[in-house]
Amino acid sequence: MRLSPVLIAGLLMITGMPSTRAQEIPVDLELILAVDVSRSMDADEQDLQRQGYVNALRHPEVLAAIQSGPMGRIALAYFEWSGINSQTIIVPWSLIDGAESADAVASRIAPGEVIGRYGTSISGSLAFAAALFDNNGYRGTRRTIDISGDGPNNMGPTVPGIRDRVVARGITINGLAIMLKPPHSGSSSVFDIDNLDAYYRDCVMGGEGAFTLAVSDVDQFEVAIRRKLVTEIAARPLPILPVADRIAGPETDCLTGEGGGRTAPR
Repeated sequence: MRLSPVLIAGLLMITGMPSTRAQEIPVDLELILAVDVSRSMDADEQDLQRQGYVNALRHPEVLAAIQSGPMGRIALAYFEWSGINSQTIIVPWSLIDGAESADAVASRIAPGEVIGRYGTSISGSLAFAAALFDNNGYRGTRRTIDISGDGPNNMGPTVPGIRDRVVARGITINGLAIMLKPPHSGSSSVFDIDNLDAYYRDCVMGGEGAFTLAVSDVDQFEVAIRRKLVTEIAARPLPILPVADRIAGPETDCLTGEGGGRTAPR
């Protein structure tokens, strides 16, 4: 028995099957840039971080990486985050297939308002990012969340459980640990930890090909962001030294920061 188009559409709605799958634009990668703007990031760091992404998206190496894939295009979204339920989409899903479209996306990220919101909810932001892949109009061969931060999770659910749920969906999570300031003398580990890169390695990153980069000097920032994007985007990624290969010692306590941070988050 042949079903009419109207009946088929009705059955798809009832069963929850996507009826617009064929209309999704195929891309080599669906990439989300999740950028920390919590109160612990001062104005200079926020500007440095944003400008790093602006310059990277306009750099010939990143453009070459985008065009190296079979389709020569990616879909990208950019949001800024801090505490639980404190995520702001700056660039909604956008197609990048060359210098012109990359420049248009970069121009929307240009340094502006200093956010300074309270709290650091890596877990909440990973959950928020994962939901952005749903019905976004694109169908990527790969899906990646690129999340940056300068401290451990101190609001919302603990990180490993959320990370594992995100990774189970076939999404890769890469980390950028911002370590421009040494931990304050005598400060609580709720806000400052010695090995933030190890924390991102053990508690945040996950999925196929996942990696973490650490930035401990202002002069490294722009190069690190560019290198990270090229590695994430390229059809044949450049070799990268994972944090796991250079840090010895026991795995990080992923509950670091989960205590008093709920009463005095940064």
